[in-house]
Amino acid sequence: MSIDASAPPAPGGEPILRLRGLGKTYGSGDTAVHALRDVDLDVRAGEFIVLLGASGSGKSTLLNILGGLDRPSHGQASFMGHRLDDASDDDLTRYRREHVGFVFQFYNLIPSLTVRENVLLVTDIASDPMPADEALALVALTPRRDHFPSQLSGGEQQRVAIARAIVKRPQLLLCDEPTGALDYATGKLVLEVIARINRELGTTAVVITHNAAIAGMADRVIRLADGRVASIDVPERRLTPAQLSW
Repeated sequence: MSIDASAPPAPGGEPILRLRGLGKTYGSGDTAVHALRDVDLDVRAGEFIVLLGASGSGKSTLLNILGGLDRPSHGQASFMGHRLDDASDDDLTRYRREHVGFVFQFYNLIPSLTVRENVLLVTDIASDPMPADEALALVALTPRRDHFPSQLSGGEQQRVAIARAIVKRPQLLLCDEPTGALDYATGKLVLEVIARINRELGTTAVVITHNAAIAGMADRVIRLADGRVASIDVPERRLTPAQLSW
């Protein structure tokens, strides 16, 4: 999948991600689980989207399809006009490598590598990475660059994971419960970093959370229920993480 990452968004605000009639079913027959049902959704460049919903509502399945980690059972998913639902395995690997950054609840850092080395690993497979030190500066971890993960707090480890995700300059940052393992104050710091990446780099951010208060940060809030889009809300004004409380 060869995509011109430098191309500006299409005139008229065309979406970079477009889903139509998207469905995902695991299993078959009486034991089939319908994780997603006929989802229609557009995601535009530079948006900050929060996905809300109960466990089992389809949030993680949707995020995995957006990120090319999973394929839909039916329907279409495209990124900048390029189909993801019928892309080859090699094309999906290239899509993830060049265009998507992932941040999960658990940090998945390599304990034997320093902070800087954990971030540098990604630059080896990226086509146009930023310097590792620049990525660490964006997440305010320059003073900790030579520390090992065991020497960091949970919030610092999550910020390393964010630096690792953005060092390849992805158009899309997908975050699955990025504050789920963190306390209140540390979670806010991590949200500040994600908001900064969205604001300063123009990276489209999609964040899954169970915490409804985080919806105040979003350009749009998408609620899923039983595998369907139950509602799409546009907050009157977008709050900073410092203005959130829960």
